[in-house]
Amino acid sequence: MKKHCSQREDTHSRRAFLHILGASAVSAVITPCLKAVDRSSRKPNIVVLFADDVGYGDLSCYGHPTIRTPNLDRLADEGLRLTSFYSAPSCVPARTQLLLGQYPPRVNLGRTGSGGNGGIPDGRITLAQALKNSGYRTGMMGKWHLGYARDESLPVGKGFDYWFGLPYSNDMRRPWVKTDVPLWLYENTKKVEHPVDQDTLTTRYTEHAVDFIRKAKDEPFFLYMAYSMAHLPIHTTDEFRGKSRAGLYGDVIQTIDWSVGRIVETLRRTGNENNTIVVFASDNGPWLDLPARMLQEGNLPWHAGLPGHLSGAKHTTLEGGPRVPCIVRWPGQIPPGRTSAEMAATMDLYVTFVKAAGGKLPDYPLDGYDLMPFLKGQTGKSPRDTFLYFKGRGAPEAIRVGPWKLRTVNGVELYNLDIDPSERYNRAAEKPELVRQLTERMRHMAEQVGVEIKNASSSKRR
Repeated sequence: MKKHCSQREDTHSRRAFLHILGASAVSAVITPCLKAVDRSSRKPNIVVLFADDVGYGDLSCYGHPTIRTPNLDRLADEGLRLTSFYSAPSCVPARTQLLLGQYPPRVNLGRTGSGGNGGIPDGRITLAQALKNSGYRTGMMGKWHLGYARDESLPVGKGFDYWFGLPYSNDMRRPWVKTDVPLWLYENTKKVEHPVDQDTLTTRYTEHAVDFIRKAKDEPFFLYMAYSMAHLPIHTTDEFRGKSRAGLYGDVIQTIDWSVGRIVETLRRTGNENNTIVVFASDNGPWLDLPARMLQEGNLPWHAGLPGHLSGAKHTTLEGGPRVPCIVRWPGQIPPGRTSAEMAATMDLYVTFVKAAGGKLPDYPLDGYDLMPFLKGQTGKSPRDTFLYFKGRGAPEAIRVGPWKLRTVNGVELYNLDIDPSERYNRAAEKPELVRQLTERMRHMAEQVGVEIKNASSSKRR
């Protein structure tokens, strides 16, 4: 029998729908204008909005022809839109890089899905722990996927003061996964709902995020909003279903866009807008070429996003797997209206945020850089000029240095991503010396993170 949310949560959800429909009178009642406070001298608040399986081409500000994302478009207009931002090709590596600031081979998480007993090892300091140590109030809403079997492995055991969400992906239940472990919705360490009403997940996450921001008062805060959508099976509420020209998937993306708008509006109404760094990104690209297990109970092949002009998708180290949309906004600090093709990655957010908070970085190796001078426009160059493409804890499959990408999965492939982001033209045969240099660079960097690379096979044209 399903356990229902509290009446207060249901009320928040109904109010949220009225808000998006533009009922200004009701909005004025449900979101009271709090007295603005000058927080310019305080440590910046940090809000990370991390979507799941949302592709590089799924937002209108990244070129989607029919999905409308006005709130994300506005965020991009008021901040910086990155077009060479890298996460990882799948869920767990992406969250490892974001919350630990390290490439996946550096961290042995074990199994973190249903039935698994893995988790973040003791001694690793999460982004939440680093910020909490610097005086931040920390909250998370959404998907964790970094260990759940013990309370200490859950978000509240890894630096978050509050968590409302799922312990792993929303498909880890029958019929999509052969498991007898129930998928529960959690609040902190308490299981609060099974079966989970996934139609309202995004709206409920959002209302809990709004409450978290309102309760922060004068404390600096870190909010990590890890949407469960648009991971299959996709869901949204009746209020958003059928509103997009792009079908159910478009409805789901537009629900996320509504959520972004509601959170940003709450920052404004609580006087936190100008002292808050907001980042929107995705964990990886769209889940295309779906396995047969996913095509059940109404899941359809087109219930997935687009990699835009990139090749590949989730679970690949072609660009459409790890390259994702990323928008960064900090009013008065990050100049608005900019777009940059400079490289940046999720590991960089870890380092950037800890330093911005005046915190202490761990004394073990990290793989990120401080992006703040670049984000603020003090320099036109990102400190990152190299990126290794990992699918998991094995050897890297590719390396990017500047515009050049070497990939060694199917022979030797060399692409100039500045002029060929779709990876159509293999240049390996004409640039053997560059291939050799990049191969050595990849081997050396892989050794630094503790993995060994097999010899690259002979090149072939695509």
